[in-house]
Amino acid sequence: MNESEHAENNSATPNVKYKSSVFSKLFSDPEILRELYSAIEGIDLPKDIPIDINTLSNALIRGKINDVSFLLGDRLIVLIEHQSTINENMPFRMLEYINRSYKCMVDNKMMLQRKLVKIPKPEFIVLYNGTAPHDDYKELKLSDAFKDTEGLKAADKPGLSLELVVQVYNVNHGHNKEILDKSKTLDSYSFFISKIREYEAEGLDLAESIKSAVQYCIRNNILEDFLRKHGMEIIDMLLEEYTYENALLAERMAARLDGLQEGIEQGLEEGREQGIEQGREEGRIENSKYVLDLITQGLSLEQIKQQLQNNNP
Repeated sequence: MNESEHAENNSATPNVKYKSSVFSKLFSDPEILRELYSAIEGIDLPKDIPIDINTLSNALIRGKINDVSFLLGDRLIVLIEHQSTINENMPFRMLEYINRSYKCMVDNKMMLQRKLVKIPKPEFIVLYNGTAPHDDYKELKLSDAFKDTEGLKAADKPGLSLELVVQVYNVNHGHNKEILDKSKTLDSYSFFISKIREYEAEGLDLAESIKSAVQYCIRNNILEDFLRKHGMEIIDMLLEEYTYENALLAERMAARLDGLQEGIEQGLEEGREQGIEQGREEGRIENSKYVLDLITQGLSLEQIKQQLQNNNP
């Protein structure tokens, strides 16, 4: 959808403070979830199928809960995560979420019954709208994380006893048009995020970019009611989300650079040609403070990447 058509983690350390996200706040209405699920699944979910939102308030990872979880009737439980970076450990994270969800549905006494206890079938979805290139659709499997068991199992025995598949959809504009066309709310949210990035690219700082995007969308009837009602809260939430993402980026880059430095020093100390060569090739950035400095200057993720490339050709 163009502007004319619009008219305009992974840390295990818990934080007891509940922090919602703009995405989870926007998609906290059952009818909006009906629209979203219908678009993703490619069906028209009947109006008489009840939607019961059961997002886990106690499934905390760095203060973040799972974004959206809901029951369709009592037959299907859907867990949806919104991400601007792809976490290859999402299947393991979803495993934790679904385990906690089932514990809320089935008590210990029911599990001791001899008769089979029926539970809702799970479905795991990630909606990606980051800046890094990504396929329209990809599957992440829990089994990809399993260690090799060759020599520990007989060849004729079943090789896989547990699996969990996460469906990842790229919902940036220009991707999965069928889904965005069918879900007006998701399409508008995707446009809103792209507008923030557009203002950043024009040179505005993050806070001004978010404010300008909010004002633009309100003027042009894009998420107008939602943004009018929660405008200042949305700005604060997005600033916190972006700061959180940049902090994770800094941690990852700092760890990478520290690892490179350690490898270089080890290579030089032991006289390993490979370590020395790695130091010559990748050791031009002296330490992780450079990355942190870029973040404190207010540079975006793409600008940081460009700076790193410029300093490490």
